[in-house]
Amino acid sequence: MELIAFVIDFILHVDKHLEAFVTSYGLWVYALLFLIIFVETGLVVMPFLPGDSLLFVAGAMCGVGLMNYPLTVALLLAAAVLGNQSNYTIGHYFGPRVFQWEDSKFFNKRAFDQAHNFYERYGGITIVAARFMPFVRTFAPFVAGVAQMTRRKFTLFDVTGGALWVGGLVTVGYFFGNIPFVKANLEKVIWALILIPGLFVLLGAWKARRGQAASRSAGQN
Repeated sequence: MELIAFVIDFILHVDKHLEAFVTSYGLWVYALLFLIIFVETGLVVMPFLPGDSLLFVAGAMCGVGLMNYPLTVALLLAAAVLGNQSNYTIGHYFGPRVFQWEDSKFFNKRAFDQAHNFYERYGGITIVAARFMPFVRTFAPFVAGVAQMTRRKFTLFDVTGGALWVGGLVTVGYFFGNIPFVKANLEKVIWALILIPGLFVLLGAWKARRGQAASRSAGQN
């Protein structure tokens, strides 16, 4: 329970925690941020880490000179890309072995082929969009690996999505993170960064389900 309480407090007050870390350890803050972003995007069991708010606050700290803006963007982009690559590799390597291929009753070859075809056709935009969706961004590269999406295609959209996510949020934090109103309401801003993308995911899933239901109904008629 203490660990959960600390994680929640860190997410909601990441600005204070990072500022204290910079004051105490200086340049080691870059290593800490790199590790958090890499772990959140690279390990499917760590979807709860505060990626969005962390990037925003890091940008705000760059805006007041506590951190270097170009170095922050470059390092965190590298962490995001390498994390996704690691997650993809885990899914690509272990996915088929978990199912034991056709010899296992748990393996559905047809479903596997459908997932593969989906990621080859639409997986690119999924990888890019997932960067801005908490929890989803942790699972998307793993699923892409399990679905055997080609490495070349995955890497293209991995880098594109990572650049938009890291560059976008750090830059927004750089220019707007130190505005008095934003600083006074940072907890609300962090909740917005967490909840709003999630609402878009739910809305998209609801629309997709409605579309599938309508298609099935039309097919039956």
